[in-house]
Amino acid sequence: MTHATRRQLLGLLCAAALPLSALAQAPAFPTKPVELVVPYPAGGGTDVLGRAFAVAAVKHLPQPLIVMNKPGAAGAIGWADVLNGKEPGYKVALLATDLMTQPNMGLTKITHQDFTPIARLNYDPAAITVRADAPWKTVEEFLAAAKKGDFRIGNGGNGSTWHLAAAAIEDKTGAKFNHIPFAGANPAALSLLGGHIEAITVSAAEVHQHVAAGKLRLLAVMSDQRIKGFENVPTLKEKGLDISIGTWRGLAVPKGTPPEIVAALRAATAKTMQEPSLREALEKQNMGYAYADGDAFGAVMARDHEFFKGLIQKLGLKQ
Repeated sequence: MTHATRRQLLGLLCAAALPLSALAQAPAFPTKPVELVVPYPAGGGTDVLGRAFAVAAVKHLPQPLIVMNKPGAAGAIGWADVLNGKEPGYKVALLATDLMTQPNMGLTKITHQDFTPIARLNYDPAAITVRADAPWKTVEEFLAAAKKGDFRIGNGGNGSTWHLAAAAIEDKTGAKFNHIPFAGANPAALSLLGGHIEAITVSAAEVHQHVAAGKLRLLAVMSDQRIKGFENVPTLKEKGLDISIGTWRGLAVPKGTPPEIVAALRAATAKTMQEPSLREALEKQNMGYAYADGDAFGAVMARDHEFFKGLIQKLGLKQ
């Protein structure tokens, strides 16, 4: 082999090695803090979950997750903020089941198909909650009274999962509710505490501290079986009402996010969900642990989109 040939071969090998060297030296995602967008006010279940997750994720991401509350329109404002992000992966959405109800009611054009799922984190059923000093001691007494009067019942926003929960009760029982929308579950609970409405249909997890303080009382939960922490509270199914509605919460990024970023977030999330501190935080808040990986979460969203589509059509709620 001549000297000229050796030099040419060496040059080719060096050129081929450059991309591999650059790749090896590329910093791992993320290289700066990532926004975890919670599309509801501080203090609600989604916010509590987001903050607990961000704390636990510190061990599994090279940069912190910064929780940003961007409430409004039952979640749509926060979702739009994530979808409009300029840097892939640096805005992560904390989704809830409202993403299944809002588009089916004609309230937003954003759907689950605009996102790539990272993982589902939890699931909580809806519950009927009243003030502790309310005259109705059982769900039967409450529903009987609701048939006679125009009860004000608070929810997490027009078209939210909690709105659909109350509408389903109306459909099954003949109760008459004046649906009062709020920017999230926590403002609805505060209004109930103030005596401005008669009841709310948010999750048990979102009112548990007020129940523990003796200020609010759960009358029933909308799940297939009684839930941990509220074992003395009956399900609506026990009362002959086949209503099972709740909300999951999970992480997602805009569709089209580079696969290596999606993979990094999925891996970090899977490890974070195994953190004992996170499980303890969820249990303390009476929030149900319900991890599902990206593919399984995507299947859940597709299924629930069709479920709520049918329910909304049945109830005649599409606007």
